[in-house]
Amino acid sequence: MPGKQKPWLIADIGGTNARFALFDHDLTAAPDTFREEQVLPTRDYPTLRDAAEAYLQQVGMAAPADRPDYAAFGIANPIAGDLVQMTNHSWRFSISGLQAELGLKKLLMLNDFSALALALPHLSKEETVQVGGGDKVPDTAIALLGAGTGLGVSGLVPNGHGGWVALSGEGGHATFSPFNERERAIMDFAQTRLGGHEPHVSTERFLCGGGGEEPMGLTLIYEAVCHLDGVPHLNYSPADISTLGVSGADVQCRETIDLFCAMLGTAAANLTLTLGARGGCFIGGGVVPRLGDYFAKSPFRARFEAKGRFSEYLKAVPAFVIHAKYPAFTGAVAALQQFVREQ
Repeated sequence: MPGKQKPWLIADIGGTNARFALFDHDLTAAPDTFREEQVLPTRDYPTLRDAAEAYLQQVGMAAPADRPDYAAFGIANPIAGDLVQMTNHSWRFSISGLQAELGLKKLLMLNDFSALALALPHLSKEETVQVGGGDKVPDTAIALLGAGTGLGVSGLVPNGHGGWVALSGEGGHATFSPFNERERAIMDFAQTRLGGHEPHVSTERFLCGGGGEEPMGLTLIYEAVCHLDGVPHLNYSPADISTLGVSGADVQCRETIDLFCAMLGTAAANLTLTLGARGGCFIGGGVVPRLGDYFAKSPFRARFEAKGRFSEYLKAVPAFVIHAKYPAFTGAVAALQQFVREQ
């Protein structure tokens, strides 16, 4: 069992950034008491090992005697065996190999949204903003999804003993479900824009920040809206689209933001119904918090509740936007604490 003198290494690995921190305390400490948080752009490092080594160097733990014995990494990728090939980045590695290279006794690798899900019971009221609905129903499932570089989807299910089981899935890659004619037209545009050889268009194609080499997320929706309106699309970044959309300074950007929020409402409601998540639906990722107060006024909540015979069911379910700075760290610590307890 690790001692207090050697911190644990905690990480949240996304397609754009690799976030690292240290956790000093033992199994009785609150999992949100981490320190030395740093954000490293993934493009700056050839491998995940290089990024981890750079972080350890920066915090004065490069020497073998100083290195952590235990680590927990959440990563934006499915974990299905020892080999990991990131979906939204070029990093490819063996979990056991990385554990050996970093000199760890144990590297616990989690899907990033499984780690985020495990953080939900530990979030304070100040770290979330409620958007509609009533009160959470105790000891019922909790839904989680969030748009960032991609679309993460997870949830928590009560284990019957006062704890939780985090779901590890890839719901962001489920087929997009258009709600009306406008969204069907946008999906048709996406099928053509993406090559037309594959009828499947994932929900993640629309519900992410976008801005990469392929049209995705806000940039894909914006391009589609401009095409349907018969106007040229400008070379706006996702941040530009958000700013111009929220302010109302650009008609196509405003519709893009509203479509994004409505589509997210559909995806969130589908997940909530699938899990029976009367414990609430939490929205993570980096895109929605940047919309600020506008998100509560957007079509999200109306679309979330637009489920025919189950509208009343969904009206009672609260939705929460996560505003915590590093919530996935908390979940990774909680997962590692549980792992060590069970040894």
